[in-house]
Amino acid sequence: MRHRIVGELMTPAVVHVRPDTGFKEIARLLAEHDITAVPVLDDEDRPLGLVSEADLLVNEAAQEDPAGLMPAPDLPPRERARSRAATAVGLMTRPAVCARPEWTVVEAARVMQGEHVKRLPVVDEAGRLVGIVSRGDLLRVFLRHDSAIREEIRAEVLRRVLGVDPDTVDVTVRDGRVTLAGTLDGGGPAEVVERLCRSVDGVVDVTSHLGHHTVPTAARHRSG
Repeated sequence: MRHRIVGELMTPAVVHVRPDTGFKEIARLLAEHDITAVPVLDDEDRPLGLVSEADLLVNEAAQEDPAGLMPAPDLPPRERARSRAATAVGLMTRPAVCARPEWTVVEAARVMQGEHVKRLPVVDEAGRLVGIVSRGDLLRVFLRHDSAIREEIRAEVLRRVLGVDPDTVDVTVRDGRVTLAGTLDGGGPAEVVERLCRSVDGVVDVTSHLGHHTVPTAARHRSG
């Protein structure tokens, strides 16, 4: 079974900055390109970190309240230093959590969730930036047509992987929700079929009404 990979979903042309890029220039780039973060690259185009809108807002949040109604925030030392930074090297969140082009959507999604990040710079074997992948990019797999999901389940899961005649299983897909019905002659337990269907890109949920043919006791004795 073939899964979509990061290299197919990432944005290859990446707006980036250098460590000495100034605060206002970063803010201008975010607004001009309608993006929420930029990677910070060293001289060899390796990601050092990322500067996001949230990083820039640390500076704004640390300012004195013009009306004098709110006390100055009590920031941890690192956040206080970032609030006074004027260039990317001081503003960025580091280190950069990166992905590889050959990662599957599942791998990238797990890293995003585990590291609590919204995007991952994508790097080659030498660690140089080749793209960036966001949560929205990964969610594009759920835009697959129901007909394409159904065909993959029939051709890949049932026929090729499990060796089951796909015409013996009724596969319906609606809005990414898969329903399986029928009686299996082989291919393993229904739970295995359901698990494999869940792994197909674009599947939201699987409901299984599968059963197995059973051999009558007398027939089993005769065959023995």
